[in-house]
Amino acid sequence: MKTKRIHHVAIICSDYQTSKHFYVNVLGFSVINETFRESRNSYKLDLQLNSGDCIELFSFPNPPQRVSRPESCGLRHLAFEVDDIAESVAYLQAKDVKVEEIRTDEITGKRFTFFQDPDGLPLEIYES
Repeated sequence: MKTKRIHHVAIICSDYQTSKHFYVNVLGFSVINETFRESRNSYKLDLQLNSGDCIELFSFPNPPQRVSRPESCGLRHLAFEVDDIAESVAYLQAKDVKVEEIRTDEITGKRFTFFQDPDGLPLEIYES
């Protein structure tokens, strides 16, 4: 297999409008396409960031909760690269997003921190 890149990350949300606002207006993703699937009573929102990184945001009626803490098997978090971590933290905090303390990766020496999306999905910002 000759994998070229990650095509997209799919996220299921519990409140479509809240998550759409968060990913578009707070994190800055652009809407590529928005589809309401009447037969499933659900939305599929295709989002894109700058260079083509994509998220598919899905809504379904009453999705089950996913365990994320303590650390559980499966996808741990989604990380975004930023140029200036302090500036990014200040921006998120100005949007009323709670951000953990900035830490330094003991292996790379780079700074990073975590925050959560509206459903508690752990998101990371990592300084380039």
